[in-house]
Amino acid sequence: MVDKDLLSIQEARALVRAARKAQAEFAQLGQERVDGIIKAIADALYAQAEPLAALAVEETGFGKVQDKKVKNILASEKLYAAIKDMKTIGILSEDKEHKVTEIAVPMGVIAGIIPSTNPTSTTIYKSMIALKAGNAIVFTPHPSARKCIGRTVELIRGVLHDCGVCEDVVSVMSVPTLEGSTELMKIVDLILATGGPGMVKAAYSSGTPALGVGAGNVPAFIERSADIEDAVAKIFASKTFDNGTVCASEQSIVTEAVIADKVKAALVAHGAYFLEGEKLEKVKRVMERSNGAMNPEIVGRDAMYIAAKAGIEVPAGTRLLVSDEKGVGPRYPFSKEKLTALLGFYVVNDWKEACEMCHALLQNGGIGHSLAIHSRNEEVIREFGLKKPVSRLLVNTPSTHGAVGISTSLFPSFTLGCGTVGGSSTSDNVTPLNLMNIRRVAYDLGNAVCAAPAQQGYGQTHGQTHGKTYGQAEAQADAASLDVQAITAMILEQLKKMA
Repeated sequence: MVDKDLLSIQEARALVRAARKAQAEFAQLGQERVDGIIKAIADALYAQAEPLAALAVEETGFGKVQDKKVKNILASEKLYAAIKDMKTIGILSEDKEHKVTEIAVPMGVIAGIIPSTNPTSTTIYKSMIALKAGNAIVFTPHPSARKCIGRTVELIRGVLHDCGVCEDVVSVMSVPTLEGSTELMKIVDLILATGGPGMVKAAYSSGTPALGVGAGNVPAFIERSADIEDAVAKIFASKTFDNGTVCASEQSIVTEAVIADKVKAALVAHGAYFLEGEKLEKVKRVMERSNGAMNPEIVGRDAMYIAAKAGIEVPAGTRLLVSDEKGVGPRYPFSKEKLTALLGFYVVNDWKEACEMCHALLQNGGIGHSLAIHSRNEEVIREFGLKKPVSRLLVNTPSTHGAVGISTSLFPSFTLGCGTVGGSSTSDNVTPLNLMNIRRVAYDLGNAVCAAPAQQGYGQTHGQTHGKTYGQAEAQADAASLDVQAITAMILEQLKKMA
């Protein structure tokens, strides 16, 4: 009988060995050559954006083909436009005045952890940013998306072959197990982790440097000065995009009591159905597993599917199922991240109370990620920007589209850092610049800083230490040293007497 875990471990080792050899050759290529390869990959994967999207939906059951196509285009065409002029190979800069030269150094072999919610787009994105910085990458796919991720890597390897480059700079595990993925993370140079909290935690616990992202329990605050119709339309566009599988999608709406009825009416007009009584309880029963984790059977599904799964009837055309939520925490499932067509709804008295509510929601599984605000009041927006523990504050824009760089000028990315507050080593939308080291060559400035302290005038020109010259400071240090010696002698004398 074949030991699947052992086979997976052996495969991880073999892929990394091959990747190291290929990366050593790839790292010798110049910037122009690397850019040409990246362009060829972007063009080829752009052409396959829809077939790959269809394959992902067919295999995982998550999301919508047309929306996954948009994500594939973002990860290929749009990403290429953002990185094509980046200097990432060789000499980055030469500062002749300060005599410092900066040189890009690839990190080596990267482990790419890919989720089932955005499988093909994340694979394209991570391949392109890794190669742009001169690295190789080995993917460990989510088991439920192995086929579509494998096909994406196959297409990329085909482009590499046509470009005359060893295909092993991009590879994927065909036998992904927990043990194999753990081994992969131990033997690479960097982990680029996108996935559930467990996998991201494992990446940071592996002993290998890692860039991981946390969960995104994104609140959307509709403040009283907002254009309510515009805000609701954008929230619907975002939350229903690929059936809510992007971690930056809105998970709850927070609004003020003075406009709550108008916001509710707008939500209903756009296709929201407010759950109550037994219908609400039935939906809650299918939302989570017994351990409180999301039920994968409803992830990336539309509202009608969830209603049928829960055994309730809702109006035809319902796009989101909404609950008037009263609290935040484990006993309130609508206060958690819901990567599907479910939305919490909170009413507060004013923007200050909204601040507290948004903070509580973020602490309930989304700290450091993103927050959306719809407002025309720049003072309120500024206060949220200054105070909220997030890496992205998205203003008057769909949260999904804004965070990944579709509707904003943020970098196109499917790895959204959450900063140290969210347990992440970066708060960036991760780019090729996050995947390289910088070697700095620094020349002597010729200002004789190493001259002997006894040189005339040295104490007055270079040795001011809180108003004292180096000579005075050294005298005090000598005195302190004598004090320490005296105290030590006294202690030794006492020890002798005790003996």
